Amino acid sequence: MIVDDKLVSFANRLANASGAVIRPYFRQRIEVVHKPGKGVFDPVTEADKGGEKAIRAIIERERPDDGVLGEEFGERKGSNGWRWVLDPVDGTRAFITGRHEWGSLIALEKDEMPVLGIIDQPVLGERFIGVNGRTHLIEGEKRTPLKVRECESLKDAVLCATDPSQYFASDQLAAFARVKAQVRMTRYCGDCYLFAVLALGFVDIVIEAGFSRWDIAALIPIVEGAGGIITSWDGGDCRDGKTILACGDKRIHGQAMALLKGGE
Repeated sequence: MIVDDKLVSFANRLANASGAVIRPYFRQRIEVVHKPGKGVFDPVTEADKGGEKAIRAIIERERPDDGVLGEEFGERKGSNGWRWVLDPVDGTRAFITGRHEWGSLIALEKDEMPVLGIIDQPVLGERFIGVNGRTHLIEGEKRTPLKVRECESLKDAVLCATDPSQYFASDQLAAFARVKAQVRMTRYCGDCYLFAVLALGFVDIVIEAGFSRWDIAALIPIVEGAGGIITSWDGGDCRDGKTILACGDKRIHGQAMALLKGGE
């Protein structure tokens, strides 16, 4: 479906508001709290909470019929089929260690289908937006259309993942290792920013697992709008975040998928 200019402008306003809250916390001595129940260490800061609060306040004031699902404050049901899906600091571990591999994720869904996605990196001044079948990088007044690069074979591919040792089950680690053994180079860490550089054409494959809805919803329109493909490891819908295989070229998507399934 087509997302009109008014809604796109509203989504950008949400990113502006979130960035204004989050930016002053970066590379500052801030309190880091563990969220119990999600692993040995699942950090959250006032940047995460404040960014989501800022977005929610605007939505509740100006679009009260829309639903909202956020990592920090859960879900508020809507009544019109629109839902905003939020992860204000995706990559909190990078954030608290002073690294730039994080971003604010803002997705808009219509009847649970992601139709708009934003990765906003407010410190670098980079905003990746996927909507209406196109993806652009916005840097101030500069707007650059993005296109994934061609890559015919895994032997020429660059593979990225955030941290397989932490997020993958043992059988998933074995599957990942089969793909890793075939590619030219593998790099770790990056969270949502890995999908941004895939859209930019610098990475060929991103393999992840153990995501939540707020981790993946914004990434789907960005990857697809740049001409890439993003699915579960078996080629199905990845909106549940359980397994994610994103590729710039459909040819290596098929090759990687075969290895993830257990092929040679």
